[in-house]
Amino acid sequence: MRRLDSPINAVSTSGNLTSNRPSAASPGFSPSLNASASPARDLQHSFSHAVNISDSGDALLPSLSLSVGHSGDGTLNSSLGTDLQPSAIFALKTRSESLAILGVSDAHGLDHADVSRRRLIHGKNILNGEDSATESLLSKFIEQFKNPMNLLLLASAAVSVLFGEIEDAISITLAMIIVVTVAFVQEYRSEKSLQALNTLLPHFCRVLRNATTSKILAEELVPGDIVHFSAGDRIPADIRLLTCNDVELDESSLTGETRPRRKNFNAIQLTVAPALADRENIAFMGTLMRSGNCSGVVIGTGKNTEFGNVFTMMKEVETRKTPLQLSMDELGKQLSFASFILIFVIVLIGVYQGRPILEMLTIGVSLAVAAIPEGLPIVVTVTLALGVLRMASRNAIIKKLPSVESLGSVNVICVDKTGTLTLNKMTVTRSFTMKDRSVVDVTNSTSLTKTIGSDGFKKMMNIAVICNNAQVDNIREAIGQPTEVALIELANSCIKRNDFENYTRISEVPFTSERKYMSVTARQNETGRTVLFLKGSMEVVLEQCNKYYISENEARRPLDSAQRELIRLQHDEVSNSGLRCIFFAFGDTDTGFGELTFVGFVGMTDPVRPGTATAVGRLIGGGVRVVMLTGDSDGTASSIAREIGIPINKMQSMMSGNELDTVGDMNLEEIIDNVNVFYRVTPKHKMSIVRALQSKGYNVAMTGDGVNDAPALRLADIGISMGKSGTDVSKEAADMILVNDDFATILYAIEEGKSIFYNIQNFLRFQLSTSISALTLVAGATLFGFHNPLNAMQILWINIICDGPVAQSLGVELVDPDIMKKPPRSKNQPIITKKFVYRVLVSAICIVVGTLFVYRNEVVAESSPSRITTMV
Repeated sequence: MRRLDSPINAVSTSGNLTSNRPSAASPGFSPSLNASASPARDLQHSFSHAVNISDSGDALLPSLSLSVGHSGDGTLNSSLGTDLQPSAIFALKTRSESLAILGVSDAHGLDHADVSRRRLIHGKNILNGEDSATESLLSKFIEQFKNPMNLLLLASAAVSVLFGEIEDAISITLAMIIVVTVAFVQEYRSEKSLQALNTLLPHFCRVLRNATTSKILAEELVPGDIVHFSAGDRIPADIRLLTCNDVELDESSLTGETRPRRKNFNAIQLTVAPALADRENIAFMGTLMRSGNCSGVVIGTGKNTEFGNVFTMMKEVETRKTPLQLSMDELGKQLSFASFILIFVIVLIGVYQGRPILEMLTIGVSLAVAAIPEGLPIVVTVTLALGVLRMASRNAIIKKLPSVESLGSVNVICVDKTGTLTLNKMTVTRSFTMKDRSVVDVTNSTSLTKTIGSDGFKKMMNIAVICNNAQVDNIREAIGQPTEVALIELANSCIKRNDFENYTRISEVPFTSERKYMSVTARQNETGRTVLFLKGSMEVVLEQCNKYYISENEARRPLDSAQRELIRLQHDEVSNSGLRCIFFAFGDTDTGFGELTFVGFVGMTDPVRPGTATAVGRLIGGGVRVVMLTGDSDGTASSIAREIGIPINKMQSMMSGNELDTVGDMNLEEIIDNVNVFYRVTPKHKMSIVRALQSKGYNVAMTGDGVNDAPALRLADIGISMGKSGTDVSKEAADMILVNDDFATILYAIEEGKSIFYNIQNFLRFQLSTSISALTLVAGATLFGFHNPLNAMQILWINIICDGPVAQSLGVELVDPDIMKKPPRSKNQPIITKKFVYRVLVSAICIVVGTLFVYRNEVVAESSPSRITTMV
């Protein structure tokens, strides 16, 4: 029989598991160090003296001359000056010393008066880009004049002054100022639009204040706050860890180390400040929790963090251009080269024919300004930025502009079921115990009344509460993972407080998608007996059980093959109706895994989001394939897939995680087109699925909300995370975030992505048509010796008008309602295609023919040159 990981090296903490604990009104667990039983306000005046570094209380270390004082507001008075951040100081402190320095009790937290006073001193927990904020608008405006095309206009104006043509010089200068102003306004609005996106998705964290746990904005944290974290959270400030349970942090963004760092709460026994990567009792701002759970005290916020220290040293950051901008730059260079050659030839011919040199030079410069699409990068940026804002208004936040370009070519979406297709609001609707020997509908008051009185149901609810990290805040709202919240809510509604067993938690092995279980070792307060509690999937829990539980008064009975078959049949009945099943067991720590006692299981439902089926249907109708990935059973997966309209038939089947392990990557590529639903999958499986689809040439989008989804989100062409239920790890890995967690939002984003690409094509087609027309008219007139139909100022005026409102309005047109009927474009499809060139030439020919018709009529009528150019 396979043995599960034992909870060795787990952190020993103490706390009452019953509903009597002071920090919550429902049963659960809130560890407390009890380093100081008095509230923070009673500690504020007690530690103004110097606090030694060493845990043993030795004298101050001369090598550091570290004397840390406390002023009652979380401010450190250190003789080290600004050379060291708080993390270097607190890494050498014990937990009780750290709490004392900060004047806070880990059991009570700060009170509101403390928080207000400390915020006045330390400010908000944010990082501000002062350098970019203080850059003047005038300097940005002047920067626009460095554009080569604008310098060319300045040269033309200078030449006009030298030849005494002051009016032309003034006209050209005014035209250039208009062009520069339009470009400046566009870039400024685009910059502000992108900066606004940073405030659309604030981060939250769980904090203990006034002995009550609540969820607040991370920017509201102050030094001394007691905070709690679980797997998937991003650390919002520098934290001195107080409790740790199987904690691993991804510090790659700060230290450069790719492997997650294991953390503990022990003071570091050194005589000098440890290196950044060696501060194992510090959780740094901006790092990500890969596994486990912990609590700690805030020691540094904003720029008084290690991340903030790096931020303040950052002077310049080069903004990366998007692939579309790069292609536009390349296109602009090619068109510029061709235009310069043609313009040079036109000027030479004009001079050879005896025309005034100044006139030809001015026309040449004007043609260069009109023909060369120097506004392409600006329009691309503005079009993408406005598209990003439109998506944001529809609850889709794009983190980077390149993601917008890829959305229009997405042809496969790998969807994580929970939280995306469903509401991620778990509710227990079924229960099974060996006492009942059949599934009970707990939503039915009659059947629920019969079962809640049994010892089996009470034991199962006790395990559900002990194996649980959800908490209840001051408004009696549960905070935690949806599955654990559902168990807490059921226990609170069914079981009386005095029916909960009194246990003190000793250690925990957290749930992961690889383990598929969570275990807690706890000590019974009355008897001192140590018990192991387990919850998880059917396969894992049943494998570790050899007995089953009826009641306290009956002996444990052997879990033979007949009983196992009964349990599996009941499980399949619940699972096939679309419910997720959680199994519960317990046993003595002396015997441990393999000899546990099975108690029962519950079935939870997570309803499909309204509108999901319609969105899936429209996506499939638009040529986008939807593939569902889930860790649930085949029954749950097939039930949800049929409900939302994902095809499941003989041609398009389902595949389990175990089957994925056996087929291998090469064989998976061959069959991937015939599988629409994958169940019982792990993070490794998700990555294999994404790779197989990409190897077949698909442009893959991947949705997810958990830590286990992050690798696949990073690998996919477009990673999509959930805004509400998504962990910080998944948001960090994603390219797009759904603020409302609604799958239908993806449909809107793909529509916008397609529309943006076609809008840019429309702008480019219009721009090139007018440029080719102007070049053709002037080149033809010069070649055949006719009077130029357009003078320099008219060419510049056309350039301003066409590069301005008319052309750019094409780049911001609303989404075509029928755009989803068009198939996704290839991700390698160029902007300029044969069809595109044909349309540009047709448009240019129409403009040239119309202009020549007017020109001929005016020449025949013997009109004056000024009238001819005006009419043309």
